[in-house]
Amino acid sequence: MSDTTADLASRRVYIDKQSPKAYRALVGTADAVRTAAAEAGIDRSLVELINLRVSQINGCAYCLSVHTGAALRAGETTQRLGVLAAWRDTELFTARERAALALAEATTDPANAVEQEKAYAVARQVLTEEEISAVIWVAITINAFNRVSILSKHPVRGIPPQ
Repeated sequence: MSDTTADLASRRVYIDKQSPKAYRALVGTADAVRTAAAEAGIDRSLVELINLRVSQINGCAYCLSVHTGAALRAGETTQRLGVLAAWRDTELFTARERAALALAEATTDPANAVEQEKAYAVARQVLTEEEISAVIWVAITINAFNRVSILSKHPVRGIPPQ
């Protein structure tokens, strides 16, 4: 392969820019999901915890960067954000948040039927049907955005020190 061919092969297509109608449809889905979550009583902080946990699992640096800022703006603490990857090992999350996080993880790895059943059983004890639906939709949507950013290799831009 020539240098030009190798360069072209290594450059990613920003699929959100290449197919803007499809991306706008995904953004529209995210807007509808955010509304459904709010109507179900899922506050913005919990939505952002779900976005972050799913993005951690998927290894999406871009979404982690975006949703860390959103979580802080929604009132999350740096302590809770710092331990989110190990949420099961702390007392910092409520039963409701734990149920939502477990359900989001199960949505992200649907092939793990055992964990999915466990997460769903716990969610049924703590969350309403509307909340369960909203949590699953939030997880589905951030999973889609993770794939857009990972496959496009969206860069994480540094924030200048203040």
